[in-house]
Amino acid sequence: MRRRGVTFKLFVMTVVCFLCFYGMIILSQLLFFDNFYQNQKTNRVEKQLKNFALSYAGERSIGSTVSREAARFMLRNKTQLAIVTLDGKVKLDDPFQIKLKKDDGELVVLPLSLFMSQYGDELRALGIQPGDPLTIQGEGDMGDLSYSNQIYPVSIYKRGSMQVGDLTEGDLTTISGAVTEIILPDIKSTQRQGLLFEALEEWFPLSPARAEKLKRLERLEEEWTDSWSGIRNTVIIQPAQQSAGNIDLLFTVTSLQEVSDTNEALRWFYLYLGIGGFALILILSLFFSKIVTRPLISLNKTAERMVHLDFSAQLPIIQNDELGSLSNSLFTMSQNLDVALRELKEANKQLVEDMEHKQRMEIVQQDFFANASHELKTPLSIIKGFAEGLQDRVSAGKQDHYVKVIIEESGKMETLVKDMLDLAKLESGTIKLRKTTFLLSELIENILDKMVHLLKQKRLEAVIIPVNELPINADFGWMEQVVFNFVTNAIRHADEGSPITLYITGLERTNIFSIENKGEQIPEEQLGTIWERFYRSELSRNRQTGGTGLGLSIIQSILDKHGFHYRAENIEDGVRFIVMIET
Repeated sequence: MRRRGVTFKLFVMTVVCFLCFYGMIILSQLLFFDNFYQNQKTNRVEKQLKNFALSYAGERSIGSTVSREAARFMLRNKTQLAIVTLDGKVKLDDPFQIKLKKDDGELVVLPLSLFMSQYGDELRALGIQPGDPLTIQGEGDMGDLSYSNQIYPVSIYKRGSMQVGDLTEGDLTTISGAVTEIILPDIKSTQRQGLLFEALEEWFPLSPARAEKLKRLERLEEEWTDSWSGIRNTVIIQPAQQSAGNIDLLFTVTSLQEVSDTNEALRWFYLYLGIGGFALILILSLFFSKIVTRPLISLNKTAERMVHLDFSAQLPIIQNDELGSLSNSLFTMSQNLDVALRELKEANKQLVEDMEHKQRMEIVQQDFFANASHELKTPLSIIKGFAEGLQDRVSAGKQDHYVKVIIEESGKMETLVKDMLDLAKLESGTIKLRKTTFLLSELIENILDKMVHLLKQKRLEAVIIPVNELPINADFGWMEQVVFNFVTNAIRHADEGSPITLYITGLERTNIFSIENKGEQIPEEQLGTIWERFYRSELSRNRQTGGTGLGLSIIQSILDKHGFHYRAENIEDGVRFIVMIET
């Protein structure tokens, strides 16, 4: 069975969560939105109606302040308002009005709701402002309690502008005057004005139960459906007792049709939104799952590498959270383990090298004792034989020869022992170099002066060729031993009558020292072994031509201690030794 990755699982879980959340929103909207929105709207109307009732109770009559507050209440709550008495007499059914002052000072009120339901746009286009002169034709109402005159306009004419409204035949009143105040409704408020009149006709006169409740100053709230249009409304009646003791009713009609229309539109909206929303949910879920799981996948890869002992971890994840802290801890642990593993490998490698070195040293030690015993055995045997001859009282003519041989063999043994001691000192690591600055050519000249007799014996000539020589910083005594051994080795293996050439070439911060002699070449397979102790190119170890076999080993130890590089190579007719001396 294929194992699902954490990205896929998180993607599925995120999609399910989003869909559940989205489904909850749709279901809540379908089941509860109507009641929720209706309660919200009704509660808001009730609260503001109560505040308006308190304000109205402090007024003695319905004047400009009450009209403005009523208009503000209607516009803010998108509802209809009328102020009536308990017996149904209307004191204010239209707060939207124009107050007109005639030339004789008489004040006339023009209710506008019904007029604007037909000519709202045209009336607004007139741009009527306080102080503008108007001529009004309409039906008069002289029974208003608040104002001396009230006329429902049929046509309005602003001087210098067009006339709004249609003149009809009948008994119309014509007045002229200047505007003192204007309060205009919005279009929807004028369209609902008819519902207010129909509700008033249906509710008044009040039933005894309703009247009794209102007399106790209790708010009355009921749902009412318009029989003509079928629109659902909420009727709220808020009683307000004035200072004189009479009770007026604030009668409001709030349409619930907008709630139903809005809810119906939202249903279709969510249906269409759901189609695109599902695709958006998939994209967002995939994006979210990628973001969340990317550091987890990176940490998992790091952990898998660590399982295979690969601690070359990448940089930690830069996040200021637990994942970032975990990544930083894994990175630190990986670095520490990498260092520890590297040290362990190096220690193991060093251990292997030490064991191999120990084995080699055991072999070298065995060879050393074997070679040393071989080298010492011959001169000791010779010395013993000639000493016994002297003891047996050989003839007087041979005594001098016997003594001479004993002295020669003793000298060879002394040289061998000295070389062995020098090599032991160098390999013990107790020797400290005492470096000074000097010219290598001067050191070579001094050595050649001391070896002039050896050169003459084989008719050899030593030539020094310095080119751009640089002073070197080294231990003078040990470098003298190096040059002495190189020259001795060259004299020993050079063809009789041939030159020995010593080159000193300076390059930047390095002197290249080389010594060449003409003679028998070293077999290529033995070029790496000539530095070993007791090595001789002659397999027979002829003591007449070979030295102690420790000269090149001493050279190797001295040069290694100085950190100089060296090598041996065959040339066309001889052998060349090269040393790279850092200045």
